[in-house]
Amino acid sequence: MNRALRGADIVAGTLARAGVQRLFSLSGNQIMVLYDAALDAGLGIVHVRHEGAAVHMADAWGRLTGEPGVALLTGGPGHANGIGALFNALAAESPLVMLSGHAPLAELGTDAFQELRQAEVAAPLCKASWTAQSAATLGEDIARAMRIAKSGRPGPVHVSLPVDVIEARVSDVAGRIPGAPAFAAPANALDSRAAGAIVAELERAQRPVIFAGPSMAAGRGRELREALGAATGVPVVFTESPRGTADPALGALPDLLPQADLVVLLGRKLDFALRFGRPPAFGAQCRFIHIDPDAEALRRSAAAIGDAGRMVLGALADALPAAHGLITQARRGFSGAPSLAAWAQAVQRALEQRPADWAQAGSRPNAVHPVQVALAVGRALAARPEAIYIGDGGEFGQWAMACAKAATRISNGPGGGIGGSIPSAIAARLARPDATVIATLGDGSFGFHLAEYETAVRHRAPFVAVLGNDARWNAEHQIQLRLYGEARAHGCDLLPARYDLAVAALGGHGEHVTQAEELDGAIERAIASGKPACVNVAIAPLAAPVLSRNSVPPGAAH
Repeated sequence: MNRALRGADIVAGTLARAGVQRLFSLSGNQIMVLYDAALDAGLGIVHVRHEGAAVHMADAWGRLTGEPGVALLTGGPGHANGIGALFNALAAESPLVMLSGHAPLAELGTDAFQELRQAEVAAPLCKASWTAQSAATLGEDIARAMRIAKSGRPGPVHVSLPVDVIEARVSDVAGRIPGAPAFAAPANALDSRAAGAIVAELERAQRPVIFAGPSMAAGRGRELREALGAATGVPVVFTESPRGTADPALGALPDLLPQADLVVLLGRKLDFALRFGRPPAFGAQCRFIHIDPDAEALRRSAAAIGDAGRMVLGALADALPAAHGLITQARRGFSGAPSLAAWAQAVQRALEQRPADWAQAGSRPNAVHPVQVALAVGRALAARPEAIYIGDGGEFGQWAMACAKAATRISNGPGGGIGGSIPSAIAARLARPDATVIATLGDGSFGFHLAEYETAVRHRAPFVAVLGNDARWNAEHQIQLRLYGEARAHGCDLLPARYDLAVAALGGHGEHVTQAEELDGAIERAIASGKPACVNVAIAPLAAPVLSRNSVPPGAAH
């Protein structure tokens, strides 16, 4: 290029060079020059109705593709609106880059329009957060952000883009847009000796379990999970809920875990969701191996275990390369204990255990039992191997996620924040245009981003949201009942609103269900409509299922 480039052109060109296809964005004063630059760079813009939705979309994109999703927000209040959605992305280890417009550098400290210390606001929820200082180095800023988001433990990165920086022109343009090597995340592989030692411990163990971390949820991570289980015969368990092992999706697993004699944490923090590895969730003699890209996480797990003899090994490595290293080592010849096959079968039975009477669960007049809704969603997913399942919500969400099985699924994750499923479903359909996308959520969650149905219609991104409508914030209502009694349960009621009609008014397809026998037909019609759809099901306000004697959830609200 011979002409001078605006800073915005460098940003857009660098994103395109990184392989970014589209930006999830809500327009605003400080970023309109970036919209202009996106045209020449060939970047699509998914224009949303709330900045939080843009971040949820970037989060879902990152989880499904393994490449950073990019959210582009305006400064000040736009930036602030996007912050809350970073919490789930950070907990789910989702590669994500959030770019925010920003007051001019030249006016900082003068009460400039929408001036805010944005990098400091975002920092606690990001792996890195900074403000760009020069148009000439914007390419380096963007490449660094993309690289950090993918490296080690993946996660969100934020860069604020002052308007005078992105509007400034750079005449010396050579090399301003970095080449491909600048975007490559360094891979921290597992040392071969450590891999050999870990595989040897797995061979010696009588009842081993591998817990995989959030970065192994989908895509290449899921493939490696399955390959590791096949190479070793050791159960590989993935936890995605703040309820940890008490997640109803894991069936009766908590009843077996106290029998485990070796637990390998593969990119999985030893946190509250795993009860810090302590009894009664795990046996007092259970030993632990922790593989993690973060030295601080290794230190914390050793401190949580306490007894040095129980922490066999801590290895510093990224989860996916470490899994590959273990698979390679195991394929050279893995000889597990004689008890391993029976143990693996017992774990699988526990994971699949669901009450036999669920299929006959009765419904109240005009209020379907939530398990009937969950089973209907499960049937729709089973008929579509390519489907993507999005799980969201509190009490109803637990019913749904206990029954919905799909090769590709994402949820509100270990962070436990609700309300992101509608934006996530849109991003999923854009990422995988040929996939059927089905989301489940409660009426509380549904209210967060109802307006994004208009976004979905505008961008031709059909999906189906199956809404369990119990006309209340039921997770909190159940807490009130447990702790304070029915007489003091208040403030959590909602209206039994016709959300299906609201979706239809926005250009989507709506179904209203009050009887269990209507479910299958309604879901199939919603899918066949080819539109963003809502199946609004009146459900009984029941507490989430408890499938294990040891399933007392840790202190999570949702």
